[in-house]
Amino acid sequence: MTASTSPPRREREQRPRGPSLVVLTGRETVRRVRPRSSLRLDLRLLLPVVLAWPVVAFWGLVAPVWLVATAALAALASGVLTGVAGARGTRWSAAGRLARWARWARGAGRHDPRAGHPGLRAVAAGCAVLGLLLGAAAGHRAARTAGPVGDLASERAVVSLDATVAAEPRPVHRSGPATGERPAAAPVTVVRLDVTQVSGRGRTTSVSTPVLVIGRGPAWSALHWHDHVQLVVRLGPAEPGDDVVAVATPKGPVRVVAGPGGIFEAADVVRDRFRAATSSLWPDARGLVPALVVGDTSQTPPDLTAVMLATGLSHLSAVSGSNVTFVLAAVLWLCGVVGVPRRWRPPLAALGLVGFVVLARPEPSVVRAAVMGLVGLLALSTSRRRAGVPALAAAVAVLLVWDPWLARSYGFALSTVATLGLLVLAQPWGRTMSRRLPGPLKPFGPVLAIPIAAQAVCAPLVVPLQGSVSLVAVLANLLAAPFVAPTTVVGVVVALVSVVWVPGAGWLAWVAAFPAMAIAAVARWSAGMPFGSIGWGDSAGAAVLLAVLTAGVIATAPWAWHRSRHRPTVAAAVVVLTAGLGLPTAPIAWPPPGWALVACDVGQGDGLVADNGDGHVVVIDAGPDPEPMRDCLDRLGVTAVDLVVLTHYHADHVGGLAAVLERPVAEIRASPVLDPPAEANRVATLAAAARVPMGELRAGQRLTVGSVSADVWWPARRIEAGSVPNNGSVVLTMHVRGVTVLLAGDIEREAAGQVLQESERDPERWGRVDVLKVAHHGSSNRDDRLLDHVDGRLALISVGEDNDYGHPAPATMKALQDRGFEVHRTDLEGDVAVVTDGEEVRAVGR
Repeated sequence: MTASTSPPRREREQRPRGPSLVVLTGRETVRRVRPRSSLRLDLRLLLPVVLAWPVVAFWGLVAPVWLVATAALAALASGVLTGVAGARGTRWSAAGRLARWARWARGAGRHDPRAGHPGLRAVAAGCAVLGLLLGAAAGHRAARTAGPVGDLASERAVVSLDATVAAEPRPVHRSGPATGERPAAAPVTVVRLDVTQVSGRGRTTSVSTPVLVIGRGPAWSALHWHDHVQLVVRLGPAEPGDDVVAVATPKGPVRVVAGPGGIFEAADVVRDRFRAATSSLWPDARGLVPALVVGDTSQTPPDLTAVMLATGLSHLSAVSGSNVTFVLAAVLWLCGVVGVPRRWRPPLAALGLVGFVVLARPEPSVVRAAVMGLVGLLALSTSRRRAGVPALAAAVAVLLVWDPWLARSYGFALSTVATLGLLVLAQPWGRTMSRRLPGPLKPFGPVLAIPIAAQAVCAPLVVPLQGSVSLVAVLANLLAAPFVAPTTVVGVVVALVSVVWVPGAGWLAWVAAFPAMAIAAVARWSAGMPFGSIGWGDSAGAAVLLAVLTAGVIATAPWAWHRSRHRPTVAAAVVVLTAGLGLPTAPIAWPPPGWALVACDVGQGDGLVADNGDGHVVVIDAGPDPEPMRDCLDRLGVTAVDLVVLTHYHADHVGGLAAVLERPVAEIRASPVLDPPAEANRVATLAAAARVPMGELRAGQRLTVGSVSADVWWPARRIEAGSVPNNGSVVLTMHVRGVTVLLAGDIEREAAGQVLQESERDPERWGRVDVLKVAHHGSSNRDDRLLDHVDGRLALISVGEDNDYGHPAPATMKALQDRGFEVHRTDLEGDVAVVTDGEEVRAVGR
């Protein structure tokens, strides 16, 4: 009988998987190092999802549906054929190189020939994921565009709709009435509807089509999620790639025919009672507690919203993955306290998650937050860290199949990237920081690593939104982090108690108010810090550059730290040189002393800034692009915007609004003529995202903002002749530092005649006009009688160099010269400032 040489069964089971290194000294084992393969990340699913994501976002949602569907079938077929070839072990030269990449990507050791060719399997997986996502996009788009809504929108038809409110109404105007003769206009509310039936052009059709409605009045803001409504609207086309088929303007009141019913109506009751329970708190806490718990930001003060956006804390005022993680962790902890068996804890946690999602509204953003919260909770489990990246990739793929328009959502991208940073960077960075920190501070290493990792990976995505890199976001998030969990968890308890006992919940709400006030204090303190951000630019190139620099810093940081310890002088020199090149420097000669108004050089468009003292300004229009407007505000040293006036919704006047909203903005006032609808919708969306109240300006109103005041002369009604948007421009006389400027927007001769009539009715209020901002960049479509109503001889023309419109027209220049105007143009002089010493008014070019 031959003795077996194989090790005993128990020894085989205890032997570590994969190769390992054992360091021996004599007979004593010193250390066992884990194999390198166990330290690698499993990227087999993540890489195909990341590569397919931009294809869906920038092509799959814009290209013709038939072409997207064909591409999806081709990708799936390629995946199947490649997978079959890989399973048969086909050996191609290119596949050999792919095999090595695939082994690294999944952290595997040797390749098992019986498992097929790994390179081809990777290609097959990529094609399968691409085909799946493109197929989902094609299917969703085909279902949404089925029916006549798209054609009716292109015809701007008036139709009757039966629909369901698909998302919580977003009010974009919450300010009080303006001072003057007329009350403030009705608030503007943006409502997304899922249309189930449309009646127009003599036929009624059942559809399933999303439409965005921009409504006015309290009835729109009083709508609830999932209300069934009927209304008459004028449809307009949406932008290509939007998640709605049409943009609608109501032609009458909205009628609610049925409530949400069932569990959703119960959730509305809980939300209303929760809002009542928190109504007696301090203003900041009254806004933050519901915002952190259920994403209800209706009570958040606008100035708090602005400072939270500036300090990188705005993610706290919406339902995010971190909120979901806290709720799930609290449920699991409570199950452990009461002794629930382990096998019952996951179902109970899932039940708690479902309840939280219903309470916060099961909209796409909330569902996305719930999924990312689950992945984040998985990341916190050390034993399942290797499963975190595949779980994240699977979650992203499922969400993109469920709602392909999430591929274009900044919120979704930020959630995904932040979760990936938590999975990949937070734990190793936390361990490294713990080793470097002194003894008592070692436990704070992981705490420090989380906001640093999140800021590092999210900064390249935030730059296109803000155009700057925040230097206080890490500190603000670090200081606010200890107060988020108690506010969220106690807030959920308050919401539950309020169902049966609102007064008791009101007393309990004060427990959540204290940490909420701490978050608000951190936001306000951080926003007041000098050099809180560095201007970077909002272009795609700027974002890519920041991403490359961030990756380079992360990759070289260990080497740089090692070298700096051995050559501290060189390290100090590098730091000083980098700071000298990176710190902003203020221009010496701009703005000139005594400036009252600056016409910014924003190209072919309008962007004007009026001085309101101490870094505060009033902005009139924002130009066609964010970058020139941002540069102008930076040159003027603007720290806050007290009012934004948008004369009308053409892109050359509102395209740069995002740059203005990077600073704290108190209010936006705009023309009541919402034309073109797509730009009006974009402005309303930006204002809602920045939590800035938005209202209208009409003839007869008078505004007073600090030391700046204005009289509004137009519009009083809609003019259908000529260009409707141009003739709907806001025309006002603005009084700044003793100088009166007539801001004529882009009005044409039809509206100019109406402005003349208004001025003749009230000549005392018209008064003396010192400076004219020439209408419509010097267009020849004008009424020269308006020029005769200007007493001063100073004219500003905001116009782009070598524009295609022939602006300013020679006839307009001649009319100004014949009347003795001193004309200053931004295409020739750059920024043009109106300067006064109290007596003389003059213009200075930069």
